[in-house]
Amino acid sequence: MFSSLWSSIIALSLSCVVMTLGWVLAKRALSDREKSSPFECGFDPIKSARLPFSLRFFLLAIIFLIFDVEIVLLFPILSSMMSNLSMSLILSSFIFLVILIIGLFHEWNEGSLDWAQ
Repeated sequence: MFSSLWSSIIALSLSCVVMTLGWVLAKRALSDREKSSPFECGFDPIKSARLPFSLRFFLLAIIFLIFDVEIVLLFPILSSMMSNLSMSLILSSFIFLVILIIGLFHEWNEGSLDWAQ
């Protein structure tokens, strides 16, 4: 009972110190105009909001998301291959990789991966 009380007091005091330190440091950052202005997708929020959107930036972001998700889907396959190596696992992972490679070649032939033309 006594050690849990001391643990709670230490945790509460440590969290109060960290919150106070963050509050003090944040006061200094609020005075900077550049840090307080929103910045999203490379647009300057002070100028007109009706500037044309770069389609290449959008395609690059979508391709990044697709390849990021495919890596997340490949990790469980690799970890399950370490524990048991079955023919159905090898076949399904091969089909998955073939679909990804076909999609990559399709994007390449379409010109989505050519950043500078």
